[in-house]
Amino acid sequence: MFFIIRLIINVVAILIIAYLFPGLIWVDSFWAALVTAFLLGIVNTIIRPILVLLTLPLTLVTLGLFLLVINGLMLWLVSALVSGFHVSGFWGAVFGSILISLVSWLLSRFLPS
Repeated sequence: MFFIIRLIINVVAILIIAYLFPGLIWVDSFWAALVTAFLLGIVNTIIRPILVLLTLPLTLVTLGLFLLVINGLMLWLVSALVSGFHVSGFWGAVFGSILISLVSWLLSRFLPS
């Protein structure tokens, strides 16, 4: 049940960011946002920890700011895999990942724990 709620929150966050910042991220349909949220969850579960471990020295030198780059890379990867989800370049992916994280955090705050 928790997985489905997180998935719905991420779909809504992606749709909100695509609506508020159409030049940064755009989504063709609700189903594209659903596939994007699902695939983003899988990529963040499998590939992101490997990248975090491999770039640990760089992350320590930048005091954790390189994690934002890794999050952007994960969003950029998903945009390359999902045909209805588009991101405007690398920096668009970095800023989009920050905004999606903030919106999904805000939406999850409204849910009872």
